Amino acid sequence: MKRLTKLATVVMPVLLLLAAPALAEVKTRDRTQVHFEGMLGRMFSMFGGKAAKEGVESTTAVKGNRKATINDTTGKIIDLSEEKVYDLDMKKKMYTVTTFDDLRRKMREQADQAKQQAQKEEPAPQQQQAQKPQKEYQVDFDVKETGQKKQLAGYDTHQTIVTVTVREKGKTLEEGGGLVMTNDMWLGPEIPQLREIAEFDARYWKQLEAAQMSADVSADQMAALMAMYPLISKASDQMAKDADKLKGTALDTLTTVESVKSADEMTQAQQQSNQNQGGGLSGMMMKKMMKKEDPKPRSTVMTTHNEVLEVATTVAASDLAIPPDFKEKK
Repeated sequence: MKRLTKLATVVMPVLLLLAAPALAEVKTRDRTQVHFEGMLGRMFSMFGGKAAKEGVESTTAVKGNRKATINDTTGKIIDLSEEKVYDLDMKKKMYTVTTFDDLRRKMREQADQAKQQAQKEEPAPQQQQAQKPQKEYQVDFDVKETGQKKQLAGYDTHQTIVTVTVREKGKTLEEGGGLVMTNDMWLGPEIPQLREIAEFDARYWKQLEAAQMSADVSADQMAALMAMYPLISKASDQMAKDADKLKGTALDTLTTVESVKSADEMTQAQQQSNQNQGGGLSGMMMKKMMKKEDPKPRSTVMTTHNEVLEVATTVAASDLAIPPDFKEKK
């Protein structure tokens, strides 16, 4: 599966919107690490080696309708006026051009593929659940201050845990199942410059006519994630809606997304596990030999970690341009 650029946290655009009004330009240096579990992990296994252990360090520059994100191996330049994305291979000194129309088509195709793959791999109870009438959901937003403090990127920060829970309306999370997004954030003072990145990303996804996520997530990855876990968009929307409850700028964010089975799904999953392994002592021995675990009510979908290392208020023309010695790959 083709990768458009490095992975980045899903909720960073929302957290950056906690800052004050935007300025005209900004340049940052940050480190991002992403890990997908289960089927998504297998689909996006390209994120490995040193990057998976230590994360990817990159620079991001935004000015007007143009944004560039560059690391040691890849780069991406988005131009909202041209409606084009330039993907750079920093090693080969080559670049490719993708139009927004091409991205919209790719996202639709990938969403269809992800749904088909999920139907093949998901257990029968979840397949049956997907065929039922659409549920109504309730979103809970909880903020807790831990009292912990530390200095990051030259700023004093304090730790805040934000938990967004998406559950079936009228039922507890354990009864009806749902999704939990936990954001372990270190908030510094308001840094107005960082809002420019968030606002650019919002305009980018609006032009793509897609659910808002970080612009550093590829079309393939975003489509697959939304197809398999549509409740993530509800959690992200709630983060944006309740952003005014938080004060400051997130300089370090560890996000964990968990899918929660309903009581009925747990019962059905347990029954299916017993049928597959057989009952009694022999079934228990077979499960142990195959290292099969009993179904769990919660399963991690993905974790992301983003650290802002440096913030600058000026952007050079070269920060947003394709290097002159790069050639287009047709």
